[in-house]
Amino acid sequence: MLDQVTKDRISSEISDNDVVLFMKGSAIFPQCGFSATAVQILSHLDVKFKGVDVLSDPSVREGIKEFSQWPTIPQLYVKGEFVGGCDIMREMFETGELQEVFEQKKVARASA
Repeated sequence: MLDQVTKDRISSEISDNDVVLFMKGSAIFPQCGFSATAVQILSHLDVKFKGVDVLSDPSVREGIKEFSQWPTIPQLYVKGEFVGGCDIMREMFETGELQEVFEQKKVARASA
């Protein structure tokens, strides 16, 4: 059950950052292949993002699944909107749709 404190923390991360990736590990050291793939995609697109390590907080690890109604991690949010997990990110990247989302929402480049 998603408690209010965890829900507020997740909401705050999503509202305070243009791009948030709830992941296992960090952007520097992902702790699963799916999180590593998600980081590689965002890095390749030169997107500035905040990584939230769900392994460091079990309440966030379980809470994000309930919050998004999505059963797996990683989870990508862009300007407050849930985009999807690794497979969806990969498909959107391959078709160019993910790049379009970042451009339409005017997401900052990491190198800027």
